[in-house]
This record gives sequence, C-alpha cells and structure tokens, in this order.
Amino acid sequence: MNMDSSDSDTTETILSFTAHSSSVGTSHDLELCTDTESIHSAQPIARNGKKNSCYRCLKGNRFTEKESCIVCNARYCYKCVLKAMGLMPEGRKCVTCIGKKINESRRGSLGKCSRMLKRLLNELEVQRAMSSERKCMANQLSPELVVVNGEPLSQDKLHVLQTCQNPPEKLKPGFYWYDKLSGFWGKEGHGPCQIITAQLNVGGHLKPNASNGNAKILINNREITRKELWMLQLAGAHLEGKPSFWLSADGSYQDEGQNNVKGPIWDKMGVKLFCALLSLPVPPDTVNPSVEDISQRTLEQQVLRKILLVGYQHSGTSTIYKQAKVLYNIPSSENERQNMKLMIQSNLYGYLAILLKGREWFEEVESRKGQIANASGSSGPASQIDGKTKYSISPRLKAFSDWLMQMIVSGNLGVIFPAATREYAPFIWELWNDAAFQATYSRRHELEMLPRAATYFLERAIEFSRTDYEPSDMDILYAEGITSSNGLFCMEFSFPTVEQESFIDYQHDPSDRYQLIRLHPSSLGENCKWVEMFEDIDIVMFCISLTDYDEFALDSNGVLTNKMLASKQLFESLVTHPTFEHKNFLLILNKADLLEEKIKQVPLTRCEWFHDFNPVHYINNNGKKYGSLGQRAFHFIAVKFKRLFESPSYRKLYVSMVTGLKPDSVDEAFKYTRDILKWDETENSFLNYEESSDTDASTISWP
Repeated sequence: MNMDSSDSDTTETILSFTAHSSSVGTSHDLELCTDTESIHSAQPIARNGKKNSCYRCLKGNRFTEKESCIVCNARYCYKCVLKAMGLMPEGRKCVTCIGKKINESRRGSLGKCSRMLKRLLNELEVQRAMSSERKCMANQLSPELVVVNGEPLSQDKLHVLQTCQNPPEKLKPGFYWYDKLSGFWGKEGHGPCQIITAQLNVGGHLKPNASNGNAKILINNREITRKELWMLQLAGAHLEGKPSFWLSADGSYQDEGQNNVKGPIWDKMGVKLFCALLSLPVPPDTVNPSVEDISQRTLEQQVLRKILLVGYQHSGTSTIYKQAKVLYNIPSSENERQNMKLMIQSNLYGYLAILLKGREWFEEVESRKGQIANASGSSGPASQIDGKTKYSISPRLKAFSDWLMQMIVSGNLGVIFPAATREYAPFIWELWNDAAFQATYSRRHELEMLPRAATYFLERAIEFSRTDYEPSDMDILYAEGITSSNGLFCMEFSFPTVEQESFIDYQHDPSDRYQLIRLHPSSLGENCKWVEMFEDIDIVMFCISLTDYDEFALDSNGVLTNKMLASKQLFESLVTHPTFEHKNFLLILNKADLLEEKIKQVPLTRCEWFHDFNPVHYINNNGKKYGSLGQRAFHFIAVKFKRLFESPSYRKLYVSMVTGLKPDSVDEAFKYTRDILKWDETENSFLNYEESSDTDASTISWP
C-alpha cells in the first residue's frame, strides 16, 4: 500500500485485515507495517532539496550521516537534528510529529541510539530520550493490530502478553499463533520462533493448520512442521501411527488420551543443540520469580524518591549537583572526568580571552593618555614615547591573542581540544609570566564578563594547561557547569547512617533511595512546555543566586534582563504549572557567603523588585545588634518568593540558605529535603499549623 493512499483505501485495508482473522491463507506473512503507517503516521514531508539531502538545511548527500524521524522518515544532518526534534519527549520525532503513531517499519529500532545522538547528547540525555521513545503512549503497539489465534487483542490482553515473564520478542503488528499449554509461539503459517510464558489468557483457540505443518503429527491440536518432527525423533518419542501428543510447558509429553507422561524432551542429550542448528526455540533459562523477590523489587521502586534541581543560569545548580556526588560517594566515570578536564581547559582559554580583550582596552586607554600628554607638551612615561604602554605584549603573544579571540568569536574553541593543550600550553606559561598580562590580571575585577570562579583557575593556569593534568574534586566543583552541553543529569544516592540525627523525631531509613535530577533551564523549552516530562518527581529544589540582584544576562530573545527578575519569572512559571500543582518546593538561596560581601558595596535596592528593602536592626537583651545585613537580605528575599508561591497555590514553600562550595551547607539542604518528603509522607504534625503571611522559622533552614 502506498503512503499516499486515500482514506477510502485505508478503510478497505482495515476491513480486509479484520476479515482475514478467521482463516489462514496467502497473507500469513502480513506485518501490516505499511498499512499502519498510512493509518496512524504522519505523511512524508515535502521538500525542495535534492535527493538524500537534509530535510531542514537541504544540504548533504547520501554519504552524509543523518538521523531519521520514526514517524515521517524525515532525515536530518548533525547540525539540524536537535533543532528539528527538540528535547525528544517521545524519542526521535520531528516536533510536528509529536503525538503521532510511529512508522511500524521503524519499531525494531525503538530505543536503539545511533552514533550521531551519542555524540550530540550526554549519556543521561540519551537514556532519557531512548526510554521515552520506548515507553510513551503514542509509540506503543496498537492492540487491534496484533491477532493471536485469529482473535485481535484488547489493550488488557496485549499488556498481559508484553509484561509476562517471557514475552514475545520484537512484537509487531501481524498474525500469530500461540500454544497456551506449551508456550510455543510463532507467526501464522510458520513454525515456532519462541517459547513464551504458558497459560496466558490471550487469543482464540489454536487451529490445526496454524503453523502450516505437514508432518501428520499433532501436538496440542496443532500439526507440527518437519523440523519439530526431527526434534521429537531425537528426543526418543514414538511416532508410529500418526499419533497426537499433549506437550506441557516443562517439556513433558504424553499420548493423547493416555496417562503415560514422558520426558521432559529438553533433558535429552543433544536436543537443545539440535534445535539451535535448525533455528527451533528452546525454553528460556530464566525461572519464575518468587513472591518475595517481586515484593522486594516493588519495595525498592517505592522508596526511590525523585528530586528535581533547577534554577536560572549560573544560579549554582551544577555546583550543588557535583557537591552531592562527592558527599554521597557517587563516583564519576573515567569518561566523565575526561569530559570535565576538557571543559576546564576550554573554560581556561575562555577566561584568558576575556583578560586579553581587557588588556587591549587598557592599552588603548593608556595610549590615549600618552597622546594627550604628548600633545600638551608634558613629558609622559618613557614607555609611552614609542607608542607602548605597560599593557603592551610581544608580537608572538599578540598573534596568540588574536588567534584565541578569533576562536571565541567563531565558536570553535571547544572543537580544538585536546589538541590545543599540546600545541598552545607553552603560550600559557609565557603569557602568565608576562608583565603586561599580570598588570591586566591585577585589574580583573573591572572586567564584568569574567566570572568569580575564573580566579581559581587563572592562578593555576600553567598547571591546568598541561597535557597530563587530571582534575581533582575541588577543580570539578569550581568549574562552571557539568559538561559543555549542560543539559540533563541524574544520579541515585542514599543518605549514610549517622549517630546523631537532627531535631526530627524519627530515624531515617538508610535503605531509602533518592534520585537527583539536575535540569538546565534551557532544557525546559519555551514557556516550560517540557515540564510534563517530570510529572513523577516528588519535590522541586529551585536554586537562586543571591548575588544576581544587580547582574544582567541576555534572555532567550536576546534582551538584556536582570537575572533576579529572570529567576522570579522562571519560578512563577514552574509553581503555576499544572504538572507541579501538588508538588512541594524547596527554595535554595545560594551563594550566601558572596551576598555578605557584596551587599556592603552594592545595595539590594539596585533590583527594582527589592525597592522596598529597609532592613530593621534587631537588638538583643545586651543592647547589641544581631543578624547581619546579609541574613536580613536573605529573609527579605525568602518572603518575596514565598508570597509569589502563596498567591496561586495552597502548598508550602520551604527555604534553605546554602553556600554551594561548602559541603556541610549542601548536605544540610539535602537532609532538609529528606525531612520534607518524610513529613509529607507521614502527614506529620509539623505540617499541621496555620501558615502566616510571613516566612516563619519552620519553613526556613539556616546554615
């Protein structure tokens, strides 16, 4: 059937499929792949490009590596696949194909990642995309397209078939026969291809001609094939007189109408080897799990509590995630550490580029001062008479500077690693020891583009640029981000048993498992449209940088936005989203140590949202002030976000002050998260008090 068939043709196809279910004819091998494509799938995308080119950019040829949509078969090149498929909430589908049935010819490839995706995405993102591809409802097999012993399956019976201990492998639309007594399974008109779980209540009655056998011998009312006949002969069965047998799931058999159980046939020497040679199935090695095993697995699934860690860019979510890995002894793989090494070295070159750009600006300013001094007749410094200043560098370093900034502008800096570390490491040593560069470095605080963490790496630039450098845990903590992609990351952990618990009147269970999912805000999509992917999380940890109140960044539309206001907007989008309407939130107010320093120099009112900040000085019994300016600012910001949370929702917002680089501070925040989940689970009396309009002590965790 052609993909462009009309609706009338489609209807005829469905009717002929249903009518066929009562007989075994010439269409035994029918897989219905092309039929289901036209019924449920998107039609091929019309395009103007040449044959074998990318469907989006219209470039490339048949030798260009591409990824195909599992619905419409549109193929995209390396540069276009993520733009065309987005976050892949249903696997490898075009954004316009989301929600549509897959092309059944692609069912065998579901969940099988290509080499291209492994290069584009990190390991967790690949796992999540492939898991979504296998499990989402739109990609599931339609039950009416699977006919067993002449009877189309219902959704319940298809579920029974797919979730049994030994289900059919690579199940596709089509006609199958199933021997409920022995578990033999195969396509109509063909011999058995698998032995699945027996005694399943699926399908109709097994017909004698189900496997199109011609051996004149019946097993469980089915005429067997020649290959099965040879297997029975090898097993020592007496086959004179065209007998009929009953074969059970364990391989024991008996003549029909007689009580003479023999076998099992699988215990006979050479039978399994013979079956392998003739491509006949043998019983699976797995045994049925005990009730205790099933109960234990169910228990393990129940105690896995999911925590979503999210926040605006550079709010500190990556630092908290990495700190948690260290705290709870989650080792990083060798591949992860190598990726971190390349990212640290790439970031280092980026920091150097910012300093070198600043050097040019400082040099230009000094040169102008020298020109003004010369024009006025005053004698300037000798270093400026020949056009040079204390910020001037040698031609060799100037060439390296120009090359580096060109790489930054072109966006190709990450591509040149690790080759850059071998070729350009000598320049780092020479640059660091240059007087002009050191003069620039002494004024690094004037360069707004240079992050605070840069100082940690720049002061050890020579060490980090070596080819044999291996990152320490502290290096990884200070590094910006987790990988260059900074998408979705996940880990499972449990809290270690400690002698002294907090004020909570229960002892935590060390067998409880937690899953921490760290999400970059860019992965949420426009208007948080991908939030539905996280509907099964138990609590949201929303991270805010306390120092963002006077800082700005470009939003997704290229507009310069106050970062605190951007965090506010993201927070409101999440707490009002229907997916999280019953979820608890823990507000992580991060970088508390930096706030204490910054607020003394830059007032909190610099942010328009905080224009009403008027800290009150509290006096204790001894007449002394208590509570620093930073702590009062923390309390004020917490109240601001709490009021945002209370207006659309009846839930409780918890707050914790955190310093991401301090292990104890992060550990306390996660223990607080554990306590919140326990309160919610046990309906503890801690939650049964009346909420006030202010942020009270029961909802704030101080460091």
